[in-house]
Amino acid sequence: MSTRRRPTIARRLLTMAVTLPLMAAVAVVNRPIVVFAAERFHEFSINRPSYKQQYGHWSVLDVPAKFRINAVHAALLRTGKVLIVAGSGNNRDAFEAGTFRTVLWDPRTDAFKDVPTPTDLFCGGHTFLPNGNLLVAGGTKSYEVLEADITSAAGVMKIKNESPDHGPRTFPKGTRLLGANGRAYLTRAEVTVPAAAKMSHGGHTMVHAGETEVWVDAADAGDAGTVTQPAQYAIEGLTGADTRNLYGIADKITREKQEYGGDRTSYEFDPIAERYVRTGDMVEHRWYPTLSTMPNGDVLAVSGLDEFGRMLPGVNERYKVAQRRWVAAPELQRVFPTYPALFLTRDERLFFSGSNAGYGSDTEGRTPGLWDVTKNRFQTVPGLEDPQMTETSASVMLPPAQDQKVMILGGGGVGDSPVSTARTAIADLDEKEPRYRPGPDLPAPTRYLNTVVLPDDTVFTSGGSSGYRGGPYQGKTRSDLLTAHLYDPRREVFHQAAAPGVGRNYHSEALLLPDGRVVTMGSDPIYDGTGKNPGTFEQRIEIYSPPYLFQGERPAIGGGPRTVKRGRSAAYATADADRITGARLVRPSAVTHGTDVDQRSIELGVRRTPGGVTVTVPNEPGLLPSGWYMLFLTDGEGLPSPARWVRVA
Repeated sequence: MSTRRRPTIARRLLTMAVTLPLMAAVAVVNRPIVVFAAERFHEFSINRPSYKQQYGHWSVLDVPAKFRINAVHAALLRTGKVLIVAGSGNNRDAFEAGTFRTVLWDPRTDAFKDVPTPTDLFCGGHTFLPNGNLLVAGGTKSYEVLEADITSAAGVMKIKNESPDHGPRTFPKGTRLLGANGRAYLTRAEVTVPAAAKMSHGGHTMVHAGETEVWVDAADAGDAGTVTQPAQYAIEGLTGADTRNLYGIADKITREKQEYGGDRTSYEFDPIAERYVRTGDMVEHRWYPTLSTMPNGDVLAVSGLDEFGRMLPGVNERYKVAQRRWVAAPELQRVFPTYPALFLTRDERLFFSGSNAGYGSDTEGRTPGLWDVTKNRFQTVPGLEDPQMTETSASVMLPPAQDQKVMILGGGGVGDSPVSTARTAIADLDEKEPRYRPGPDLPAPTRYLNTVVLPDDTVFTSGGSSGYRGGPYQGKTRSDLLTAHLYDPRREVFHQAAAPGVGRNYHSEALLLPDGRVVTMGSDPIYDGTGKNPGTFEQRIEIYSPPYLFQGERPAIGGGPRTVKRGRSAAYATADADRITGARLVRPSAVTHGTDVDQRSIELGVRRTPGGVTVTVPNEPGLLPSGWYMLFLTDGEGLPSPARWVRVA
């Protein structure tokens, strides 16, 4: 048999020239088939039992169309239901129409229910009270107005009343105030000015003018009404002594951007009646405040923008739980950026991790530290790498809370900065002079990361983006991170978890459910996928089932007391007593803007008994604030039971 001659180089090149275009054409024609096959293989892979056992599993919650809202706030109630709050949902049309939304979701039945929402709770603050009610305070009184949309000069006018003899004076919306040059400015709202107060000092009677503030708009369009220096204004229509005693003062009236204005309304959400109950108003209007539990069970409100969009200059206040009213706290003057992450510590101080969510000085108030709220003393906690990138970072008290370690994860530069960091750091607050030390880096620079404490003493992290609100980052049009990880605090390592299918950035939340799953919702990207058009608020809800839900039969909790006392023991029935090695009390989440100062997991002492276990509850109120918790029992493999709700008193 003759040997075939090898083709010449020219012939081989000609063959390749003909074949490659044909192969490319076949690939193009069959690309949908290839993509479909890849998607089916991926679907097959992530649904294998072995994959779920190692990485967990995601599913999309089927939410009826009429209950799909812009989830900005979420809280797990002691009934096991999830309160999802939109308020106006960052939608100006909804705000102007007075359309405010709250939806209640029951994870056990997947039933949904609308809850009447009395005011715009969008970007308010919240925390749980000892009785299980959710305190919700502040929110939105006015929406921002961008410079391009401002047609006439505007500013804050202070109306003064120097007369102590004729009581308060009320001026209707549209009252005209005249500058020295005769230009007119109109009030946006009705305003009441208190009378001046007479005070005796050193044998002399002094009069302190009454005053209040109101927005005013120039009557003339364009720049004609712009004023850049402090000036006094006459109230049109007054006569006699009123022309001297009543007047306006403004520092400036310009066409600059007008920020969101804070509201001062306050409510307790009753999880049994499933309705908002009005309490006394806040002392200050607050937008983007943090509400933090204090050692005595009352609540401290810090930071926020006032009703005119100005940063509150360290003016904080207390909620007296027993009286359902707010009082000023001038003894606790301290500046923080908005939504500061404050954690109650075992020694009953508040630890500011440095995490925050958006507004405030780029220098003042951003230093992490321990705040003694009994003496108003602040101990700086140094050592944080990338200290200028704590905005939109995440913070979490690592489990168990007895270790008193707080971790900060990721973050970005102040404002709409395109810079972010993969840095994590850990502060051990039990140290005499605590300081941050580096933790393991995140897989990518991340802001808006969600963190959830799990009952097996790991921390679940998911979502976030590298760019501002999921926008451009290092040449990419969108920067959402479709990743999730489980952090092991003992080994200080991240383990990869199953990847979510929905990107989450600004205005997203995640929280632990009583059955051990994690729900994620929300996201408010600045752009769509093209990077050219405005983004759309993400209304899909995803649920993550951690690997411990695929390891076999879980332990269960039977009967036992509904209330436990600090420093005491309590017995619970369980048919799995011989395998129980641990118990945790996990405080439910109330989360917004990546800020969740409520969640924590407390280790309990465990002693096996015939047919059950006896758990011992720590005695420190700073470690274990009064309120409702989820009790989980865990076995030697870290497999947790479904939770039982108990109240710590």
